[in-house]
Amino acid sequence: MQIIQQILFIFLATFAIFLFSRQVKLIRRNIKLGRDETIEPHPKRWKNVLLMALGQKRMFDKPLVALLHFAVYAGFIIINIEILEIILDGIFGTHRLFAPTLGRFYSFVINFFEVLAFLVLLSCVIFLIRRNILKVRRLNLRELNGWPRSDANYILIFEIVLMALFLTMNASDKALQLMNYSHYADLSTNFFVSGFITPIFTNFSPSVLVGIERTAWWLHIAGVFFFLNYIPFSKHLHILLAFPNTYYARLIPQGKMQNMPEIQREVLYAMQPETAPTEAPAEDPKKFGAKDVFDLSWRNLLDAYTCTECGRCTASCPANQTGKLLSPRKIMMDTRDRMEEIGRNIDKNGSFQDDGKTLLHHYISAEELRACTSCQACVQVCPVLIHPLHIINQLKRYLVMEESNAPQEWNSMFSNVENNFAPWKFSPDERDKWAAEMD
Repeated sequence: MQIIQQILFIFLATFAIFLFSRQVKLIRRNIKLGRDETIEPHPKRWKNVLLMALGQKRMFDKPLVALLHFAVYAGFIIINIEILEIILDGIFGTHRLFAPTLGRFYSFVINFFEVLAFLVLLSCVIFLIRRNILKVRRLNLRELNGWPRSDANYILIFEIVLMALFLTMNASDKALQLMNYSHYADLSTNFFVSGFITPIFTNFSPSVLVGIERTAWWLHIAGVFFFLNYIPFSKHLHILLAFPNTYYARLIPQGKMQNMPEIQREVLYAMQPETAPTEAPAEDPKKFGAKDVFDLSWRNLLDAYTCTECGRCTASCPANQTGKLLSPRKIMMDTRDRMEEIGRNIDKNGSFQDDGKTLLHHYISAEELRACTSCQACVQVCPVLIHPLHIINQLKRYLVMEESNAPQEWNSMFSNVENNFAPWKFSPDERDKWAAEMD
């Protein structure tokens, strides 16, 4: 019977890892749909990983929520170290493999895990209340209707169940230790949290307790494998992608926009005609801005996959606060959805076949883009250094420079800048007349 369980466990683990690795390849393929962008190595990148991804520095502008989130995150990372023991137990048919070797230190580690498990459970309950009873505004905006809202609730409930199974497994294990039953009697592990619920199990027979402990063990590890394969389809992919995303974050000053060399040259030639070449070299036609995900960089697409959908960017957006359609979170979600749609198109046809859709217009409207003031608020508050404004600016550039799609007020300003080198309708030669009139 034991060998059958070992074979079943190995099969389950192998199948789960296979499915996960296949989905990771698809996500990598989708990110590489974007054009190339060179990222230079720099020591500050590792600092960003430590402070932003691991330390969650930007979360602590709201200390209570940050502590709860940190408890869930730390619990997820640290408790999964215990998964190593469960996996080895499943492969070798042992029970708490590390306990005899680590001795009292094993009890300390397990108790630490138990405290984290309780904090994760408590934090997830509080987050469910905030989302569904208190209805925090940024967690209930319209872009979260449907799957995004359900996804967040499913994950919270799932984590509660996983932690409950972990504590139940330990409590029944302790009850069997107290009964000196079979190999359970070889251990003497105190469980700090589950010890409080152990008395519930002391009235059961040993055979029933073994059934409870084994069922909780199997459900816990099966749940972990299921969660592993759920992550790529969920906003919780940020658990994994926050690390590369913060590493590859742009290190230029936040307010500095990336200009187009072609346009910069034209402005220079207009202001200093003598610098213009007499014979312009032949160049391929340039495409300005971005219309679809193919026109964005892989770095933009990594941003979209990393989005946590926390809504801090949207809550900080002055345009959104005044009732405009713009929501930086929706921009990132739409970019990710378009990537996924293109990925399914490629899977179906072998290569991308034009589907008559684009990111601009079909997912993100001109009205949303025009509401953006480029104030950088969304960039400033993102916990994992996502840059929605870069995508917005690329789409706006395409609207204006490729489609000539801009309000009349903007066109008048563009014309003045082109002819007068300023937004106002004054000749450059007359621009200082106001100062002469002060004499």
